Amino acid sequence: MRILVVEDEFISRRLLCRYLEPFGECDIAVNGEEALEAVRTAIEAGEHYDLICLDIMMPGMDGQETLKSIRGVEESHGISLGRGAKIIMITSLEDHRNIRAAFKSFADGYLVKPVEKKKFLMVLSEVGFDFSIPL
Repeated sequence: MRILVVEDEFISRRLLCRYLEPFGECDIAVNGEEALEAVRTAIEAGEHYDLICLDIMMPGMDGQETLKSIRGVEESHGISLGRGAKIIMITSLEDHRNIRAAFKSFADGYLVKPVEKKKFLMVLSEVGFDFSIPL
């Protein structure tokens, strides 16, 4: 499985990658611009990401704008909705405005930090990944 973790905080990035290690190698981006470049490169190589974990509050392009841009890149490469990466927003923002905005821009899931492994794997299962390993 191809995984991209987009997170500017080192500890959060490391934790997410640790949770995901059994399922595939994690590529890292620390901001929206790096994420877009990684997504474009992967798609053009014919190896798009299966899962993107995306923070909202990042320097430069925030996660909401990055989400819209990733979906735009997928669409411009002929990847229709539902066939692209599953994108889970992982953030400390739990207000309804941000949650609605994420789903309106076709996020597949939304998790509020701090992220517990059990809840994280449950959300991934809800969006279609089968992670049958002990917690």
